[in-house]
Amino acid sequence: MSSQPLTYRSAGVDIDEAQRALRAVIPDIKATHSDNVIGGVGGFGGLFRASFPDIEKPVLVSSVDGVGTKTKVAAMVGDFTGLGKDIVNHCVNDILCQGARPLFFLDYFGCSRLSGLVFEEVVRGMAEACGEVGAALLGGETAEMPGVYHEDEIDVVGSIVGVVDQDRKLPRGKVQPGDAVIGIASNGLHTNGYSLARRALFEVGGMSVRDEVPGTGVTIGDALLRPHKSYFNAVYPLIQADDRIYALAHITGGGLYDNIVRVLPSDVRVVIERRSWTPLPIFQMIHHLGNVPEVEMFRAFNMGIGMVLLVDRMSAPGIVQRLMDAGEWAAIIGEVQAGSPDVQIL
Repeated sequence: MSSQPLTYRSAGVDIDEAQRALRAVIPDIKATHSDNVIGGVGGFGGLFRASFPDIEKPVLVSSVDGVGTKTKVAAMVGDFTGLGKDIVNHCVNDILCQGARPLFFLDYFGCSRLSGLVFEEVVRGMAEACGEVGAALLGGETAEMPGVYHEDEIDVVGSIVGVVDQDRKLPRGKVQPGDAVIGIASNGLHTNGYSLARRALFEVGGMSVRDEVPGTGVTIGDALLRPHKSYFNAVYPLIQADDRIYALAHITGGGLYDNIVRVLPSDVRVVIERRSWTPLPIFQMIHHLGNVPEVEMFRAFNMGIGMVLLVDRMSAPGIVQRLMDAGEWAAIIGEVQAGSPDVQIL
């Protein structure tokens, strides 16, 4: 029997530090709250007034995801500032594919031993991303679990709830042969494929996060940590105004192959023209250093296309122009053809 009293802190969990870190980010959290948020920060549950006077038949849309092993790259670089944006934007893009706008977001921050500064960086990123799309950061959970997570390891997960009018939800079920496929550019890996990327670049390729991606002036670490883009502000106004946009696909794990097929009806397939865009240099680096087959690259990564729109063929050039006017790079990258649900990249 130990002569020293055993405390939660000596067992590896510092409640005082968790409370201090939470107090530090309360102003950032409150800044995301609208009049629909009832109560303050710290309750046993977040309260949100379900009032949608502008929607005739409101349908709630929810999603949950995690940042994955991008957290390991953040630890290698010593920069956690983008991880909060990563998880919010990922979830926002997911429910955007149903035609929904975000209402509120909930987060989970897990770690072996809490670093208040890291926690603050992550939550401030979440609050900033929520503010950019009009969502409330409604609540969260901080879990300090030595023995479950490795030392200095963190885990970032989030869930989102949005709303869409039942008559405006996506897909709209009108996708047919001859329709066009529009791709919107990503800015990097977003939040998928990091286990393969780390293996290819660091273990097989022998590179470090401080090495430069050739011809870019950007380090590998910075290229890998670019925050996941949100497409909401560019795309949501278009799908509200234009019924000729039939479906959206967020290109996450599974790449173009596995995500586009999720929004296809049973009688069409999509053919992508590979030469219609140039993948970012970081993808080329992973491909060559890791000797990763091209098909595997397109299954594991977004390869430079973060969101796909299936649209009426005659409307496609105008939709591309409106996306470009909204600050996105967009192009027609393929077409819809008759056949069984499938994606072919030529």
